[in-house]
Amino acid sequence: MSTLESIIWHVLGYSALPIILLIGYCITVAFGCFLLELTGYGSDE
Repeated sequence: MSTLESIIWHVLGYSALPIILLIGYCITVAFGCFLLELTGYGSDE
């Protein structure tokens, strides 16, 4: 494997983890908001 290929794979590998964590966080927040709306905790009544 050339040096350029090695650099590309390292950059992809190190950038994948934060992206996966960020996507998981966003999904968790959206699901949590959905559950709060579903159970009525988000209403003003």
